[in-house]
Amino acid sequence: MQTVLVLGGTAEARALAAELTERGVHVVSSLAGRVANPRLPVGEVRVGGFGGPDGFARYLTENRVGVVVDATHPFAQRIGNSAVHGAAVARIPLLRLARRGWTAGEGDDWHWVGSLEEAATKATQLGERIFLTSGRQGLSAFAGCTGQWFLARCVDPPEPPLPPKIEILLDRGPYDVPGELRLLDEHCIDVLVTKDSGGTMTAAKLVAARMRGIPVVVVRRPARPVTEIVEDVTAAADWVSARLAR
Repeated sequence: MQTVLVLGGTAEARALAAELTERGVHVVSSLAGRVANPRLPVGEVRVGGFGGPDGFARYLTENRVGVVVDATHPFAQRIGNSAVHGAAVARIPLLRLARRGWTAGEGDDWHWVGSLEEAATKATQLGERIFLTSGRQGLSAFAGCTGQWFLARCVDPPEPPLPPKIEILLDRGPYDVPGELRLLDEHCIDVLVTKDSGGTMTAAKLVAARMRGIPVVVVRRPARPVTEIVEDVTAAADWVSARLAR
């Protein structure tokens, strides 16, 4: 039996693993291992990297992988690149399952930037009490911001360097609008920083920011190599089933 390799610890990756398993497909889910206690998908799980594109190609060949689905986070650029190039070397079909990005609506005050470093510059121009929801690994970009106070929400504790005035909130979504409003109000937040992660699990903060008239600094997604792409878990499962049937 051929194996389907699903990359990523996202909600979409877990849903796809469950859907394929129900269809009788052998699935291996690959997690990066950057979260201490990740939500695990059904089925077999491997944790850790592959050693770049060549290592990824070797893994596919040695483990009889028939199809790869990249369902990683939109900002997981390194593994995304390795997957595309490694699958091409191994001549294995690859699909990208990518949630749709967020778009600003009426009443939103969004400021798009290309990197966390640009986000730090823009955020400090917009306010003094800044809510960082961009992940623990990018907090060093704000370490030089000495005049502002930060609230950083992360799943796991971040490592230095960090801004000198910072409070760490360890939490994991999904979040709701009432809870996000309370958080903004309790900490007197006047700027929100986020990556364009998309999806619904953390979108409540954007609604709350709109309701409070708070500007949002949004980091654009990094470029990914061109490959086949779908936005829906069922469509991805159908694509996989069709490739395995050939």
